[in-house]
This record gives sequence, C-alpha cells and structure tokens, in this order.
Amino acid sequence: MIKVTLVKSFIGFPRRTRNTVHALGLNKIGSSAVHTESDSIMGMIRKTAHLVKVEELQEATEAK
Repeated sequence: MIKVTLVKSFIGFPRRTRNTVHALGLNKIGSSAVHTESDSIMGMIRKTAHLVKVEELQEATEAK
C-alpha cells in the first residue's frame, strides 16, 4: 500500500495533469489518498511526481 499526498498546487499545469491528480483522489494541497501498488497507479504517480509525495505503508497483519 502506498500513501500519496499532494504537496504542490496544480494550478497552471495542463488539464491532463490536473485530471491525473484528481484521478489519484487528491483535491487540495495536503490531501492524501491510499492506493494499492499497481502499474496504473505507479504510472500516474510518475506523471505527477513533481506535485506529490509518496510514502510506503506497512501492511497491517492480523494476529491469530
């Protein structure tokens, strides 16, 4: 699981970049979204790497 946080405004960037940020579930600076690591999500993060911060989350394991 990865946590993506918007750290820079996307105002002034092309509509395609803004749409990608919205598709990641980010709206305002400081907003975060948690996603599973997939090829499509990683591609969106690569395209918007100058606007977002990515953190690796540890998987929560259930005790039996």
